[in-house]
Amino acid sequence: MKKNLFNSYTDPIPPLRFDVQIIPLKQDGETYLFFQDQYGYATSDFAVPQSARSIFSLFDGQRSVEDILEFSGNGVTKEQVLDYVKFLDKNALLHSRYFKEHAEEIELEYERSDVHQSITAGLAYPDDPAEMTHFLNEAFEKLPTSDPVQAAKALYAPHIDIRVGLNSYVKAFSAIKNLKPKRVVVLATSHYSGMYPDIYEERPFVISSKDFEMVNGVVSTDRESIQKIKEQIGDGAEHYGVTFQDRAHRIEHSIEQHLVFINHLWDHEFKMIPIVVGSLDELFYKADGFQGQQVENFCGLLAEMFGDDADTFFLISGDLAHVGKKFGDDKPAKELFEDIRKFDEEFLDHGTSGAPQKMLELMSKEYDPYRICGYPPLYSFLKTIPNLKGEILTYDIWDESERESGVSFGSILYT
Repeated sequence: MKKNLFNSYTDPIPPLRFDVQIIPLKQDGETYLFFQDQYGYATSDFAVPQSARSIFSLFDGQRSVEDILEFSGNGVTKEQVLDYVKFLDKNALLHSRYFKEHAEEIELEYERSDVHQSITAGLAYPDDPAEMTHFLNEAFEKLPTSDPVQAAKALYAPHIDIRVGLNSYVKAFSAIKNLKPKRVVVLATSHYSGMYPDIYEERPFVISSKDFEMVNGVVSTDRESIQKIKEQIGDGAEHYGVTFQDRAHRIEHSIEQHLVFINHLWDHEFKMIPIVVGSLDELFYKADGFQGQQVENFCGLLAEMFGDDADTFFLISGDLAHVGKKFGDDKPAKELFEDIRKFDEEFLDHGTSGAPQKMLELMSKEYDPYRICGYPPLYSFLKTIPNLKGEILTYDIWDESERESGVSFGSILYT
């Protein structure tokens, strides 16, 4: 497919993408504007001189090249302005037709691939296998660990940045180091399915058939079991809220953080079924509505296929409250910590009691007041295997004081 860059002197220039962060960075005494695209569409490590900020303010979706020429200095030609616009467009920084086609091409390329490449390596942990092994060995040797259990059905653990939550990860995953399941069903938060409402609006459960290529080894996907899920669902995917169109996995970190640890601790062969779970907010308003029925159907299917299977282990990936200025609260996070501790305590209590209905009632009172991203995957697990008792292993709060924000996180072991 041929993609055409913006090429007009009189048409409005497409605006800069609102979802790209522009971060000033100093290098060799000069200040540059670094573009950070969490969606991975823009050219990586792209930066321009700080002096470009003034022209960016003119890219409002209304002005043309000829309009901007009026604000430019003497000697600047409309050809030069257009070349600069094309330069930005080519690097996927403008919300243009070219960008939309470019983004769709990236998504389709991912969906066609058999492999999910790690997007957290080199950010949350080393991207060199030897360094990674040393990093984790040192963590498990020096930080507090749990007594390993000989049998367990599930672990609910965080997916917060490993550098922030390393103590919690070590304490949680050391508990399951001796387990040897043949299959792992991963239920994880989907942070990005909301980007694609046309695909996922009525499909909260997104299953991928890709193998996950991590720094410390490839985790193979259980394609045989996924095929059985497809066969069981048949033509009624909408009634189960399931899709196998897996672009929501492309930049998702919630599964990867867990794979890093089980890859390090387990040396036996196992396969996984990677599932990210999108918003289940509709349940707050009508628990027995269409989405409620989807959850019942899909979780019932998981229970039927894997609930009593001794070779299947469930990993549930989710954090707890997200509060403070970064998340839209008027108050700084520190003023909310006492409140979220009380809320988290009740949330985790319902989790350890295997009580999905009580968890939903708690979350519905004020419609998820503290933005608990672990609610969709943990609630789904509790609906799959209700009444299973758990034990809280960890609880902590990341106080991101410089941004007046905070995230709480914890872990539960189900034995």
